[in-house]
Amino acid sequence: MSRIKIGVLRGGPSSEYEVSLKTGEAVLKHLDRQKYEPIDVLIDKTGVWHLGGLKSEPHQVFKNIDAAFNAMHGEYGEDGKVQQLMETYKIPYTGSDILSSATAMHKRLAKDIFEISGILTPPAVSVSADDDPAARAAGAVRKMLFPMVVKPASRGSSIGVAVANDIYNLVLAIEKALGHDKEVLVEKFISGREATCAVLENFRNQKHYAFPVVEIVPPPYKKIFDYDCKYDGSSREICPGRFSEAESMKIKNAAVVAHASLGCRHYSRSDFRIDEKGQVYLLELNTLPGLTAESLYPKAASAIGLEFSGLLDHLVTLALK
Repeated sequence: MSRIKIGVLRGGPSSEYEVSLKTGEAVLKHLDRQKYEPIDVLIDKTGVWHLGGLKSEPHQVFKNIDAAFNAMHGEYGEDGKVQQLMETYKIPYTGSDILSSATAMHKRLAKDIFEISGILTPPAVSVSADDDPAARAAGAVRKMLFPMVVKPASRGSSIGVAVANDIYNLVLAIEKALGHDKEVLVEKFISGREATCAVLENFRNQKHYAFPVVEIVPPPYKKIFDYDCKYDGSSREICPGRFSEAESMKIKNAAVVAHASLGCRHYSRSDFRIDEKGQVYLLELNTLPGLTAESLYPKAASAIGLEFSGLLDHLVTLALK
């Protein structure tokens, strides 16, 4: 019986290039070799595709694979662009489709949909590259109290995210974030605990299965779970998190509603803040969660007995269907 050829797409012209390389490496290593033939498909930082270490055009790559495991993150890989390419060539692939990917990647659009769906999210103000940062910062101050979180609207892994405690630092954070993206979100900082919840489709007889909630405890010198403490091992990740049953159910339900409201496919991971009153605020949803050794999704899966190779097999099976 011939094995199914799975092209593992990794890298890409993204600020999350290095993280994507690690996710792809983990997928290549743990795909079941008896069932699948993993094929490394590297997209470099300039967007050039490589198959077996040699430069290739996407259509040449697609002739050599049966399906694609999208191990990319951020721009190009997670915003609908590579999805559009694969749909053009009718290649089955893991993860959300074009529209859901593009919408989830744009934090302001996603936030609008979450609010329509009845999910609680922090109040926010949008700032574009054409705006006066000082004027928009003043508008944010009129709408909400400090501290505030500033984040690029279409970047992942907390790239360019900062917490501002006064108007001066708010303007600086906006200007810096606009260096990463043409639109920035200024959001009310929700003090309290941080959590994340993974969703997997068609698992254990549930259309949308919510994994145990993971509590994230950044080091004391960090206010938020930023890029550094996501990948340097300085944060504690407790699974299941130390939440009441009612809080855990709120988080799980919100993660499932968020996944469904954006029309996501196969899997996702949503990030939350839980304030001192137990109010659950959805921050954002990731359509292609990291799958590195440090990543939260595989840890949550392992907590319910779903080991990494089994998770990958389930995702590829969903794609092939």
